[in-house]
Amino acid sequence: MRYPQGGGLTAERQAFRERIRMEAAVMFAAGRGSTDIAKELRVSVRSVQRWRQAWKAAGPSGVRSRGPASQPKLSDAL
Repeated sequence: MRYPQGGGLTAERQAFRERIRMEAAVMFAAGRGSTDIAKELRVSVRSVQRWRQAWKAAGPSGVRSRGPASQPKLSDAL
C-alpha cells in the first residue's frame, strides 16, 4: 500500500500504532517479557525493547509516539 500524497501514515494507522504501544505499556506493568509481548502484538522484539526503555524512563507517556522523524520534503502548496 502506498502512503497518501503527503507521505507518512494515515491518521487511522497512526492511531492503530499508538494503541499497540499503549497495550505494550500495560504488559510491561504486568511484568511480561519482551519476546512474549512482541509475539502477541506482532511487532519486532527490538521495538518492544525500545518501548520498554522509554517506559522505564518516563512511564506510559514515554511510550507515546513523538510524531514523524522528519519534516515533509514538500510544502503544503506543492
